[in-house]
Amino acid sequence: MGSAPLLFGGVGLVALAIVLDALAYGRLSSGNKTVSKKGIFLSVVSGILMGLFYRFVATAIVSDFTKPEIGKLSPYTAVVIFCAGVLLSSFVFVPVFMKYPVSGPPVSFNDYFKGRFRDHLTGILGGAIWCVGMSFSIIAGDRAGFAISYGLGQGATMVAAIWGIFLWKEFKGAPKGTNALLTWMMLSYVVGLGLIIIAREVM
Repeated sequence: MGSAPLLFGGVGLVALAIVLDALAYGRLSSGNKTVSKKGIFLSVVSGILMGLFYRFVATAIVSDFTKPEIGKLSPYTAVVIFCAGVLLSSFVFVPVFMKYPVSGPPVSFNDYFKGRFRDHLTGILGGAIWCVGMSFSIIAGDRAGFAISYGLGQGATMVAAIWGIFLWKEFKGAPKGTNALLTWMMLSYVVGLGLIIIAREVM
C-alpha cells in the first residue's frame, strides 16, 4: 500500500512548488495589471478536468497488466483510444477557440495554413512528447500505482519552469526576491518528488 503520510507530504510539497512557481511568474509580470477573467475561469475549469480525467482512464485499464479482464483495456489499447479521443475532440474544441480566443482577435482556418512548416512540426512534436509521457504514465501505473504515476506526471509544470529559467532566461531582470522563490520552488519539487517515489516502498 505504501506510506500515506509520505505520499501526501510529497504531493503537498509538489503543490507548494507549483504555487511558488506561480508567485514567481506573477512578480515577473507585475507591470501588467490586466487580468483576464476568461483566462482565470478557463484555468480553473482546466485544472479540475485535469484532476478528474485520469481516474476514468485508470478505471478502464486492467488491474494486472499480465492478466486480461473482460470489459477492461490493456495499457496500450487505452493509449490508442485516449489519443483517438484527443484527435476527435480537437475538431470540436479547436474551431470554438479559434472563433472565441482567450486573447487576441479570432482566427480562421486560412490563418492556420499560413503558419510556417517549422511551427506545425513544433506542434506535432509537442503532441508526440505528450503522448509518450502519457503512455509511460499509464505503463508505470502497474508498478507504482496510478495515483503516484499520474502525480509524478504533473511535474510537467516544473519542467516548463526549468526551461524558462535556464533556457529562455525568462527571469532575467526580475524583481528582487524572485530568485529566492525559484530556489524554494526547486527544492520543494525535488524533495516532494523524492517522497512520492519512496512512499510506495515504505509500509
